[in-house]
Amino acid sequence: MDNLFIADKTYKGQDFRKNRLPKGEYENCIFEHCDFTDGYLDNQNFTECEFIECNFSNTNVVHTIFNAVLFSQCKILGVKFNECNEFLMSFNFKHCTLNFSSFYKMKLTKITFKHCKLIDVDFTGADLTQAVFEACDLEKAVFYNTLLEKADFSTAYNYKIDPEQNKMKRHVSPKKG
Repeated sequence: MDNLFIADKTYKGQDFRKNRLPKGEYENCIFEHCDFTDGYLDNQNFTECEFIECNFSNTNVVHTIFNAVLFSQCKILGVKFNECNEFLMSFNFKHCTLNFSSFYKMKLTKITFKHCKLIDVDFTGADLTQAVFEACDLEKAVFYNTLLEKADFSTAYNYKIDPEQNKMKRHVSPKKG
């Protein structure tokens, strides 16, 4: 059975906890106020999609592709992004809560987290080159053997990074203007 191809569709207020989102390739779709809690988004493909005020708590994302995806004001607790398909992986987060999630050994160059809670998030072994953590709470976030060259933590808070356990050079200063 072939996967569906869905483009330019908006999903509002959908509950995908029991009735899962049909397997497919979703392009330029918007998911607003949708609930994926404890659900399955495994083996899906999202390209240029936006998730707004969705709940992803403990959602299975094994082999899922997120390409040019924006998560905005989402609750994303305990999600193992490291189990996603890393092919064409690119996503950013604005005003999200990502507590207890994992980015273990992921290549996340130039990723942006804006005004996010990243409490107890695992960044062990990740490549966060040029990542931006704008006004983010990183309490108990784990940075071990993490590549942090040119990462910007200038407005982040509650983080502890051991420079002897991580590869760091300089951070990028915010642009004034």
